[in-house]
Amino acid sequence: MTKTSQELTLPITGMTCASCVAHVEKALNEVPEVTDAAVNLATERATVHFSDGKVDTNTLIKAVRDSGYDVFIETISLPIGGMTCASCASQVEKGLSGVPGVVSAAVNLATERATVTYVPGVAALADFKRAVAETGYQVLEMESDAGEDEADQEERKMADARFRMIVAWGFTAPIILWMFAEMFFGIVWPNATIYNLAMIVLALPVLFWVGRPTYRGAWAAVSHKHANMDTLIALGTGVSLLTGPAWFFFPVANYAGVAAMIMAFHLTGRYVEESAKGRASQAIRKLLELGAKTARIERDGVEVEVPIEDVQVGDLMVVRPGEKIPTDGLVRFGESAVDESMATGESMPVNKRPGDEVIGATVNQEGLLKVEATKVGKDTFLSQVIKLVDECQGSKVPIQEFADKVTGVFVPVVISIAVLTVLAWVFAPSVMKPLVGAGTFLPWVDPNLGVLTLAIVSMVAVLVIACPCALGLATPTALMVGSGMGAENGILIRTGEAIQTLKDVKIVVFDKTGTITKGKPEVTDIVPAGDFSEQTLLAAAAAVERGSEHPLGRAIVERAEARGLALAEPQSFEAVRGKGVIAVVDGRDVIVGSRRLMKERGIDPTSLEDELVRLENEAKTAMLVAIDGALAGLVAVADTLKEDSAQAIAALYDMGIQTAMITGDNRRTAAAIARVVGIDHVLAEVLPDGKVNEVQKLQQEFGLVAFVGDGINDAPALTQANVGVAIGTGTDIAIEASDVTLVRGELTGVVEAITLSRETFKKIKQNLFWAFFYNVAMIPLSVIGWMHPVLAEIAMATSSITVVSNANRLRKVDIHPEYVRRA
Repeated sequence: MTKTSQELTLPITGMTCASCVAHVEKALNEVPEVTDAAVNLATERATVHFSDGKVDTNTLIKAVRDSGYDVFIETISLPIGGMTCASCASQVEKGLSGVPGVVSAAVNLATERATVTYVPGVAALADFKRAVAETGYQVLEMESDAGEDEADQEERKMADARFRMIVAWGFTAPIILWMFAEMFFGIVWPNATIYNLAMIVLALPVLFWVGRPTYRGAWAAVSHKHANMDTLIALGTGVSLLTGPAWFFFPVANYAGVAAMIMAFHLTGRYVEESAKGRASQAIRKLLELGAKTARIERDGVEVEVPIEDVQVGDLMVVRPGEKIPTDGLVRFGESAVDESMATGESMPVNKRPGDEVIGATVNQEGLLKVEATKVGKDTFLSQVIKLVDECQGSKVPIQEFADKVTGVFVPVVISIAVLTVLAWVFAPSVMKPLVGAGTFLPWVDPNLGVLTLAIVSMVAVLVIACPCALGLATPTALMVGSGMGAENGILIRTGEAIQTLKDVKIVVFDKTGTITKGKPEVTDIVPAGDFSEQTLLAAAAAVERGSEHPLGRAIVERAEARGLALAEPQSFEAVRGKGVIAVVDGRDVIVGSRRLMKERGIDPTSLEDELVRLENEAKTAMLVAIDGALAGLVAVADTLKEDSAQAIAALYDMGIQTAMITGDNRRTAAAIARVVGIDHVLAEVLPDGKVNEVQKLQQEFGLVAFVGDGINDAPALTQANVGVAIGTGTDIAIEASDVTLVRGELTGVVEAITLSRETFKKIKQNLFWAFFYNVAMIPLSVIGWMHPVLAEIAMATSSITVVSNANRLRKVDIHPEYVRRA
């Protein structure tokens, strides 16, 4: 280790012994830049020394993960001040990404926030603030009451933008009237000197009072050795203003009034853009407004109203009809219908009785409820939803990578084109004059102007038309609206990448239990064999299943209890993965399971084969029971299908998407269910460990795969799939386990999620097209003098307004499938 060696400490998770330490150390020491790595099991930290220079944090994290462990990372959302265009966002992102310990950084121009994933202890808020400041921008203060603070900030921004726009037009309107008389009637009133002097005087407050933030932003960018939209506007208006004084000394037209007009249109564009961005970002604001502000809780038999922040787990909340349920909890007293539309998008109220879960911010409609608080603060369902929507809006869509690359070099290239334009007009007027002359069909093109004037007009038009604001807003605004719509309809999308991938899935794989079916099976048939009675058969099977947590086992126990059978406590319980269960009940060996398990234990099931086939053809799961080595009979259980399963799968078929069902059931049972719901491909008798392999096979055969499961037991398969979709109900949905979470627990949500992803991505592509069209396609027209600077600014402002408005039109799209609309 040399004197120039540097050090970095990583918090490691998943280690339990010295062997773990050795594995992590070995993995880190194999990274080329690392000179030495030491892992401390007690502190769960790895100290990494590396040679002078920069080591990639992601490389170290990958090395740890490849060894079977993980690095603890956190994500923070930072409000950024001073950004005006995609170039600004690119610079901030570049600055944050360069901080040691930062895993990833994504800057969203539309929300004016940076989402930073980092290793705590290696990087901290102070490092982020310093990195952002070094790029010429700033990290704003993060208030504790984020919802109200952001709403207030947006209102202040709107008011400020409105004020600057009104003042700008107050001074620019006289300029337009004065210029109108000169341009169309040849009247220079009262004389040329006063006219041209007035152009300068009226332009000054527009540029240097209400337009001052633009110049300030331009100076901040240039002083930090980069350029942005403000730089282009400042150059364009600055050069135009200078033609005013120049008119008194040189043969050049006075464009000081045009400078004011450019700035006025620019400020108008900023105001309209702020208004549209506010509409696009209203999803999180709406969610924040849903939460209750206070709660009535019982303390020592007395009702006390307290702020929602003071509610603790275990408090008994009193909720009257028409009131919001303050936080997530369990109903302890009373019955009522609860409107859960804010969480699920489902308009029909849900009946709640003692023992049922309720979600905070949902509305109690009828009776008095007493609810025990089970989750508070950041642990509540609503807080998780807000966090997820915020994360999605802070993420990026893969298609955006190309736009980001363009943005990184766009402004310097535009400035270079502007300089080359001036040089072409000055040194090759014989080439440029015929080009501008060909545009005389446009009323604002005048080839009789002097060469210097045409050079300035063309240069200013190039600078103004190419401002990359629209490029920065094209993707995030559509992503904001799409993720917000999803949340309103019970579809929680984790990342922008999930939206782009989901739209292209070729096959959707459904786990059967709890996804296609309700996950609440019931006993349908009890068939004893030999001398065993139905009661003996059911009691033995139920006693064994008392030790199991499988839904089928619970159904057998519930049937036995309903019949009033006394169930013995199972001994020596053993669950045989994917095959069944074994236990000793009242001194007798009892086996409950599949044909395979019976054969492995030396028991011949052929005497019940006809019954097995019949029940399996009826889509029932038949479990064989053996007592002391003798076949005792079988118990059949059926899990009823969800009401919308067949319709949702038919809708997917109409969308050109194939479907598959994966289950541990035997082939006959699985095939029977598949026939009823219309599934294309059946993967039966798949053990839990085999789901990942089956998903991999489908990926090889079909391409992109979406896996739909309960989000807990199916975590490996959800991760292996290109898009993992967790489906469930209540407050315990494993939101963290998937790319997409469906709150309602209905397959209709899968159809809606894919439809939403397709519509959102369509808007993203449209926005990128318009952004590139306005910013790139019109540059040649500006170079040859066909684009007046004022029209260029109007086009630039229009491009930003177009992409944001187009994103907001996504709200008008009905993502519900046809059968839901008809209902």
